[in-house]
Amino acid sequence: MVSFGKKLKERQVQEWQEYYINYKLMKKKLKQYANHSQAVVLDRRFVLKDFSRMLDNQIEKIVLFLLEQQGALASRISELNEQKESLQEEPDIGKINELREAYQAVGRDLLKLPYFVEINAIGLRKILKKFDKRFGYKFTDYYVKTRANHPYSQLQQVFKHVGLGAVVGAISRNLADLQDRQGSYLSIYDQPSLPLQDPVVDSMQAAVDRLSHSTNFLNFMAQHALIMQEELPTPVEEEVDDQRYHFMSLLLNLANTFLYMVNTYIIVPTADDYSMSLGAAATVCGIVIGAMAVAQIFSSVYFSAWSNRSYFRPLIFSSIVLFIGNVMYALAYDLKSISVLLIGRLFCGFGSARAVNRRYISDCVPLKIRMQASAGFVSASALGMACGPAIAGVLQTNFKIYKITFNKETLPGWLMAISWLIYLIWLWFSFKEPVRDTEIHNVPQESKAEPDSLEKGIVEPLLLKSSENQQDEDEQEDEDEEASEDSHQPANSIAAAYRLLTPSVKVQLLIYFMLKYAMEILLSESSVVTTYYFSWSTGTVAIFLACLGLTVLPVNLVVGSYISNMFEDRQILLASEIMVCIGIVLSFNVIIPYSVPQYVCSGLLLFVAAEVLEGVNLSLLSRVMSSRLSRGTYNGGLLSTEAGTIARVIADATITLAGYLGESMLLNVTLLPSLFICAVSILATFWTYNSLY
Repeated sequence: MVSFGKKLKERQVQEWQEYYINYKLMKKKLKQYANHSQAVVLDRRFVLKDFSRMLDNQIEKIVLFLLEQQGALASRISELNEQKESLQEEPDIGKINELREAYQAVGRDLLKLPYFVEINAIGLRKILKKFDKRFGYKFTDYYVKTRANHPYSQLQQVFKHVGLGAVVGAISRNLADLQDRQGSYLSIYDQPSLPLQDPVVDSMQAAVDRLSHSTNFLNFMAQHALIMQEELPTPVEEEVDDQRYHFMSLLLNLANTFLYMVNTYIIVPTADDYSMSLGAAATVCGIVIGAMAVAQIFSSVYFSAWSNRSYFRPLIFSSIVLFIGNVMYALAYDLKSISVLLIGRLFCGFGSARAVNRRYISDCVPLKIRMQASAGFVSASALGMACGPAIAGVLQTNFKIYKITFNKETLPGWLMAISWLIYLIWLWFSFKEPVRDTEIHNVPQESKAEPDSLEKGIVEPLLLKSSENQQDEDEQEDEDEEASEDSHQPANSIAAAYRLLTPSVKVQLLIYFMLKYAMEILLSESSVVTTYYFSWSTGTVAIFLACLGLTVLPVNLVVGSYISNMFEDRQILLASEIMVCIGIVLSFNVIIPYSVPQYVCSGLLLFVAAEVLEGVNLSLLSRVMSSRLSRGTYNGGLLSTEAGTIARVIADATITLAGYLGESMLLNVTLLPSLFICAVSILATFWTYNSLY
């Protein structure tokens, strides 16, 4: 993404100059406040009121201009409608084509308005952020809250864009009416299943959709994938995305995500029995389960780097390695070797292509459906997590074929090996390697020689026009600030990526570490704990784990659709951390005899609260993480994956080490670190947000 200051200069034109937010004037106003505050302490209420009035005036200017432009477009459409009515009586193919072109011209002019709104929205967000950063006020919260729901709010009028939708509808309907379908003119309302038809309509709808910033389930789910969006993509960037996109390849990418999560959790109900059948202690299941996560720490890095050059070859390699790993896992039973079992699980971890899955969506899926694809990535992961234990519960059989044993311990390995083999064949014949950036850029594009009028008029500058040699000190300061915050150069190492993290982002990664640690303790030791305290069978453990996994989507639906719209993310974040802490405390076996209701209820509370916490935490991360971490090998997705994977490794190692103290001590000993890390994360959250706000 081009930095904000450069974007304004590159797209500077005169047509709508006076109707944009005067970003330069507002920056100077902030500088005046700062200069006054050094000599005379200004009244805080005066500053808030004065700057709010300025913003209100600027936003009202935008709204009135939008209404004026929509009215002009509506007048043009009315005139074209009159011409269309006359053609109904005396059809003329030539005139019909001219009329279609006239409607398309209105549509192309309409495309300027969504970009006009969007660039102003970016300027508004940046000036609010600059105000908060410079003065330490909660001005953004104050301004948005007081203007969001007021009946006369001009701010709401900008983002509701009802008028834009009406104009889009009018153009779409009339273009459809003019389309000759078997000699008759059909309304779009008569055959809604038929897709429209005209590229300009798709462009208008995509532009309007990008203005929707309200929280909803799909958007909330999509943010879990930590796939950060460009703020204002250009038409050329969107064309590049379309050249890369291939639906079957995206489907294969999501299938890889689903199968890998199934592969991860399908062994959890039987890992303790498998370990004991090979002569090891039941708590060695922690190492068996965690071996996959250990390997994933390294595989995430080389798969992320590999995806810079290809997507097809990493997925092929992943499928082969996972096939081999599952075969080794299944054969370990007849070989009587715990080493083969662990090596098999390590191979499975070395085949983790989640970095490729995430990167493919970020780089190769068009912006207009990237949110849906990101939500699909998260949903595939959640369904895989639920299906893994459920499938293990069904595989309750025991037979031999040529000295190879098929039972509840080995069948998960054989089933996953066959699944990866089928997937490999499907991948080989159906995946299409996307076009790389260099190939696209080498294709001559006429539009680069002379930009068309649409691209020239799409975005107007927020700064008042001034000559380059009149750039004042404040402008230079702003450019330096944006260059440091929004440089598009990706980080070239883990250390460089870590240096880009702000204190609040580091705290959120700590929270992610904590919740993954607590969830892994709950899931990985469930078979050992429930067998010791309640004598549960493998099938019962599988049902319990599957029920936990099935809560993921409903919980995110409730949070994304309702709770996030009623409370601030920071409030939900802190409340969820406290609920996780309560769930951990209730899980301890202290005084009363440990009962099934206590274990199930505390585990459910812990898991659901952790799911809510993960959703809100990643939602915040996707919005505040540096744009330099949106691309490259060492991106934000890799950092979060590594934090979660390391947490799982430490949790599984804790289970195995605690096993040396005996199964009677396992539950309490493993819960103590969870409680400590949770308490630290709560304190860090308090400290961070109190210091920032």
